[in-house]
Amino acid sequence: MRPIIFLLTVVFLIQTKSNAQGCVAIRSVGGMCTIDNLFGADSVQSKWSFNANTRYFNSFRHFVGTDEQKHRMQNKTEVINHNVTVDLSLTRILNRRWSITFGIPVISNTRTSLYEHGGAARHLTSSFGLGDARITAYHWLTDPAKARKFSLQAGLGIKLPTGDFRVQDHFYTSAGAKVLGPVDQSIQLGDGGTGFTMELNANHIISRRVSLYGNFFYLMNPREHNGVSTARGGTPSATAIQYGSDVMSVPDQYMIRFGANFTFNRLTFSAGYRNERVTAKDLVGGSYGFRRPGFVASIEPGVTYSLKKMNLYAYVPFAVQRSRIQSYADLERTRITGVRAQGDAAFADLAVNVGISVRF
Repeated sequence: MRPIIFLLTVVFLIQTKSNAQGCVAIRSVGGMCTIDNLFGADSVQSKWSFNANTRYFNSFRHFVGTDEQKHRMQNKTEVINHNVTVDLSLTRILNRRWSITFGIPVISNTRTSLYEHGGAARHLTSSFGLGDARITAYHWLTDPAKARKFSLQAGLGIKLPTGDFRVQDHFYTSAGAKVLGPVDQSIQLGDGGTGFTMELNANHIISRRVSLYGNFFYLMNPREHNGVSTARGGTPSATAIQYGSDVMSVPDQYMIRFGANFTFNRLTFSAGYRNERVTAKDLVGGSYGFRRPGFVASIEPGVTYSLKKMNLYAYVPFAVQRSRIQSYADLERTRITGVRAQGDAAFADLAVNVGISVRF
């Protein structure tokens, strides 16, 4: 029965669409979306666990839908984002079935472009600081004392708008004037909304060396937009106001992961699939404002080295499909003009996630 439940869980994860590495970036989930180790957490002897996950990516490939805009690189007009995020999480294990996790990211972003600076020369904007914090309660739906083969964990949490969503830097106009304005949405430290998170984490042990895993993470942001201008220190155009891209949206986002683990003594090798998405429309609340919705589907190899109270891990998802779908503003423009509109977004080829998890 339990293997059937696991397979149904994986099917649910597969059928629930999920974005990604670059301008369309799911925030603060890193290489692992659960702090508790699904196959062997020492939840009786240990009362606390700490996890530090570092994620890096460099986005530069532009897509409209699934079509890569190769001329952007050929003409050297591509936007280049570098992102380094260190997610720090502390978990209090209350008993065998309940735990509470507090996590906060430290973020360093840089962005270079031509179009944001008058088009004559490439300039850099940046942001650095704390991102949006999360507090999550986790509950094992299966009893860890009885579940020898299959484990299922659920998490419900709140995301707090602790990250600065009004970060400013200098932009250059076509006349060469220097203007102070909000940096692009993709490198803001926070989104400005209080959100709610939902998670499912599953594991099924097939044999002593082989197990299956599945993770689902959804961030629901009821706030429609945060009021931050997208005009980079200038005045929003009438067109931006008409189509609803004059201020930054506060979008929903989600991620799915599933795959297999292969354990050899202290080493566990993982092979899986990862899909991250920023949605075009929110589950709750309106969707007005500027956002770059889309998804990245990746093949995700990984490796974990386990000690008695410590895990060292690395995951490197390689993108196999990237897509920038129509946003709220694109849909509005299409409806008003009768001509299909669809913006672009820059994506990375891969992301590097390395981290350490310690139980004490």
